[in-house]
Amino acid sequence: MRGPLLDATAIPTLLPILAFWYYGIMAARKMTFSVPEALAAQFLRRVASRDRSRFVSEALAARLAERDVALIRACDVANQDLDVAEIEREFDDIGDQMAEPWK
Repeated sequence: MRGPLLDATAIPTLLPILAFWYYGIMAARKMTFSVPEALAAQFLRRVASRDRSRFVSEALAARLAERDVALIRACDVANQDLDVAEIEREFDDIGDQMAEPWK
């Protein structure tokens, strides 16, 4: 009779590997979206059915990355504004301790 393939001490070391396998390669979520008819027709005509999920995933990732860049730019602009810096200083002066009303 053979022993177990994994002992209890091996499982914690395998969890990151199993999580990567599940989340990095195999995990997928089916989603439903509505798109204008003309765009849908163009998509179906120009992207092979076997490539559609990858195409949408890459387009979505690229668009989200663009939004991240825009947000970073907006933060940089706001951080250079003297009025914003003054407001931040005022917030920094607020103490973390909340006054207890019964004292």
